[in-house]
Amino acid sequence: MEHVIKRLRIWRDRRGQDLIEYALLAGFVAVAAGAAFPPVANTISQIYSKVKSVLSSANAS
Repeated sequence: MEHVIKRLRIWRDRRGQDLIEYALLAGFVAVAAGAAFPPVANTISQIYSKVKSVLSSANAS
């Protein structure tokens, strides 16, 4: 029964929602900037690659 109650609390928890929305918005802005300014696209790609490697290494630990 406690497991069910904890699950229901997770579904009602909205604390991380704003962070996800801001991350998605930043991603959309980055894609738009890359499309509008092709020289910036390479830099944006490098940033995403660094973020991906950091997240992969954090997940492995």
